This record gives sequence, structure tokens and C-alpha cells, in this order.
Amino acid sequence: MSEATHHSPSESEPGDGDRTDPLARLSLDQLRQRTSMKWRTHPEDVLPLWVAEMDVPLAPAVADALHRAVDLGDTGYPYGTAYAEALADFAAARWRWDGLRVENTAIVPDVMLGIVEVLRLITGPGDAVVVCSPVYPPFYAFVAHDGRDVVEARLGPDRRIDLAGLEEAFIRARRHGRRAAFLMSNPHNPTGVVHTRAELEAIAALARRHGVRVVSDEIHAPLVLPGAVFTPFLSVPGSENGFALTSASKAWNLAGLKAAVAIAGTEAADDLRRMPEEVGHGPSHLGVLAHTAAFRDGTDWLDELLLGLDDNRSLLGKLIDEHLPGVGYVPPQGTYLAWLDCTGLGLHDDGPADGPGVVSDLAGPARMFLDEARVALSSGHVFGTGGAGCVRLNFATSPAILRQALARMGRALTGLDRAPRT
Repeated sequence: MSEATHHSPSESEPGDGDRTDPLARLSLDQLRQRTSMKWRTHPEDVLPLWVAEMDVPLAPAVADALHRAVDLGDTGYPYGTAYAEALADFAAARWRWDGLRVENTAIVPDVMLGIVEVLRLITGPGDAVVVCSPVYPPFYAFVAHDGRDVVEARLGPDRRIDLAGLEEAFIRARRHGRRAAFLMSNPHNPTGVVHTRAELEAIAALARRHGVRVVSDEIHAPLVLPGAVFTPFLSVPGSENGFALTSASKAWNLAGLKAAVAIAGTEAADDLRRMPEEVGHGPSHLGVLAHTAAFRDGTDWLDELLLGLDDNRSLLGKLIDEHLPGVGYVPPQGTYLAWLDCTGLGLHDDGPADGPGVVSDLAGPARMFLDEARVALSSGHVFGTGGAGCVRLNFATSPAILRQALARMGRALTGLDRAPRT
């Protein structure tokens, strides 16, 4: 068999009987039947570890809800507050946060489009939006396309938010009387850092001091791995005039079923009520049903997934030590995304002329690993300042695929070492 289709029985492949890890359920041949972006962007000889899709079957609770709706022909317009109620119950049980008020929520098409709509409520064209770079590329693209000025605050050397740098960015953002917002990734994408309660309290205090409104992207909140604890931003003192947005999209792999929830702090509820009524026409009814079922009835499946992701997180560290000893890896505290520092490899890393956020462009190590190893990763330079020379790797796949991909990457680096230098 070719490398692309060979599976070793010792690698916990599908059919192992007692294995419950959703990441070990699907073979590479099954995954290649998918028609989504992850599996159609590159040729079949490429192992895709880039965009945030997981290689898992649908959670049974979600599949049941969708089958039931289809059987009933229940494919009309979304209605009611069941989604927000399920999220509130999940937040109380999972994060010990009972402050999510259903009346202070709104259904939006997805988290990023919801962020844009919230930013329109509290800023205008020419106002500033602060981001902590390197950060999720759409933070740049969506914000800039809507006429706001992106102001960067670099993460610290420990990959955590640098409070002094953040305050300096707040001051720059507020110059000349501009309104400003801080668009925060909580947990942080791409580093996988889970902000502590103390950090979030300090951020809320800084934002209050400088008149900056905080908008927290919490789409990865259910994906906090063992050893860390997620804190909702709106649960800390001083956050009352802020917003949070989340969905089941990342944790249950529902990107194709559009629906998310925008949550306003108690002082921001009136702002949220100004959101145009047509924004609520974007979510899909099937999406609302799926996300509701995930939060309400999909927690056992989520727990199995988190164990599998924890195993893969450890496996990835071992594979990097074995195959990529010159690459820096700090195990993420949350998400299924690993931020790999490849600057020690000495690969040229020019970014596109359009700057960060242009997610279709590859440079430096990501380009090399695609061309030489046939492994697709996300190129670090599109994550903004501090991203050049890095790659983001999605480890929400089977252990067999992860082993195969890292072995390919190691062989590609060995080949470069042996190639004549010019």
C-alpha cells in the first residue's frame, strides 16, 4: 500500500472495539470522501493539518437532532431561546458561571460575523480595534474590511498577554478621541493559551481605565484541556460593559451548520438590543438545533474528545522531539491547535503584500512543508506581527495521521539538510 492509505493495527485505528476517542473513528480513506474545505483545498497526496476542522464523526446527540428535524421536515426559520438556554446551562455546569442571562443574548450567523455586528454597535469607521498578535487571521481581515483600524499589542515571550503592551495599545487606540474596542481570543488562537481569571480581571480593569470595550471570542471555550481552567470573560468584575461570542462550532465540529450566540454584559444589554433585526436571519434553523443539542446533550462525547486531544497533545510533543528537534513547541492549554516556532530552521518567510489575514497565502516553513512533505499547515505570517517563521498545526486528527504527517515533515527537513547550499 502507499503511505497515504496504510494503517497500522497498533495505532488505535477505527474498529478497535473499546476505543471511544472520536479522533480514532475515521480512516484516511473515509476522511477523503469529505467535500469540506479541509479535504478539498489540496490534492489527495497532501495530509491537511491546517484549517480548524476536526477529523471526527458527528456527535450522536447532534446527529439525532438533525435526523429528527429532517424526518419531520422541520427546516423552516429558527425560533425561540433554546440555544441560549442550553448554553447557559452548559456554562453553569462546566464553568461554574451562572451569570449568563438569556435576555442579554442574540443569535448571530457565526462568531466572526457576530463580532463584526457587535463592533458596529460600539465603534464606527475609523475607530480602533486592538488585537494581541499573533492572533486568528480573520481578526485582521474582517475588522479592516469594515473600516476599523487594527492596532496590535504583541503577546509576551511566554505567549501570554503582555499587560503593559496592551495598555500602550489602548492609549494609541484612543488617541484623538477615537472609540476603541479590544477583540480578545479566549482561549487564544493560535497559541492555545487559556487566560487566567487574574489576567482577565486585569484586562477588564485596564479597559475600564482607558474607555475601551472588550469583545471576547470564546468559540474554543469548551476545548480547554486537562491542566487548565476556562474563565468566561463576562464572569469577572469590570466586564459588565463587554461582550462575548461563542458557539458549538469548534468543539463539536459544526462549522457548516451556522449559528452562534452573542452575549452582552449587564451594562451592554442596551447596545445588543440595537443590533439590526436582519442579523438574526443569518443563522440556520438546523444550525440552531445542532448547536443546542451539542450544548444540551453532547457533553459525554465532548469529554471523550478532550481525552483524545490530550493524548494527541502529548503525542505531538514526542513526535516533534523525534522528527523536528529544531522546532519550538509549547503544549497548548486549550484548543486543538499547536503553534510551532520554526524560526530556527532558517527558512525565508516573506509574507504577502496584503499583510496579515490573507489566509490563502503560504510562506517560509508552511510553504516548504507543503511542497516537500505534502503536509498542509497554516502559515504563521498571516497571524500578524510575531507570526513569521511559525506554523499552526491542527492536531484534531487520528494518531496514525499525526504520526504520518510528522514523519513526512522530518524527512523533508532531512532532505533540506542534505541539499547543497547556494
